[in-house]
Amino acid sequence: MQSEYREPGDRSADLPSVVAADLLGGPVPRHVACIMDGNGRWASRRGLPRTEGHSAGEAALLDAVEGALELGIPWITMYAFSTENWRRPADEVRYLMGFNESLLARRRDELNDKGVRIRFAGRRDWRVPKRVLRRMDESVALTAGNRRSTLTMAFNYGGRAEIVDAVRSLVADGVPAAKVDEKAIRSRLYYPDQPDPDLMIRTSGEERISNFLLWQLAYSELVFTEVLWPDFRRQHLFEAVREYQRRQRRYGGVA
Repeated sequence: MQSEYREPGDRSADLPSVVAADLLGGPVPRHVACIMDGNGRWASRRGLPRTEGHSAGEAALLDAVEGALELGIPWITMYAFSTENWRRPADEVRYLMGFNESLLARRRDELNDKGVRIRFAGRRDWRVPKRVLRRMDESVALTAGNRRSTLTMAFNYGGRAEIVDAVRSLVADGVPAAKVDEKAIRSRLYYPDQPDPDLMIRTSGEERISNFLLWQLAYSELVFTEVLWPDFRRQHLFEAVREYQRRQRRYGGVA
């Protein structure tokens, strides 16, 4: 039998068997954000088209959400498509638009049944196909009353773009410069009601935040894993939460 492919330095098979109950005695993050990275590399290292990596990432997304629900995490944000991703090959961009549309059609009822509210953060500009926007709106409307957890998909999202949009909103409303402070800017972010992430996870071994939630990540704990996104499962989420529990958050103060 062919052995399962493992990335160089991938410790996923060596992770201790962490279950949700092991973590509930310590602080559990209220909001977990995730950069789902490594789909293309996962595919190319298997001799597959890059698009196959995006397709394989669907299972990772659903299992991560299931794990978050087990832990009682009320806010989850996933980086699905950035403002910079339009620079990718046109065929890949078209695939991603279609994939995200079909993903919503396939999974929104399942998420609704689990009590998950779906939201989207990002610009609704001319580049996003109208049919995709319709699926997004349908998913938001279907799940609007759910409160077990809120899953925000950052789609056509950029952290700098969000801050620019917030400042533009203040200017458009005639807010005087003297009144522009952190509270004012925060009130114009895409979702002012959403707490800042306690924990941000990035997969694939890259150690940067890539224009993701620039305002909100100011005091988040950052965890980077070598695991490529399609291989990510709730065990990896639990291990990241365990790492979060080991850390002491001081917010610029002292212990």
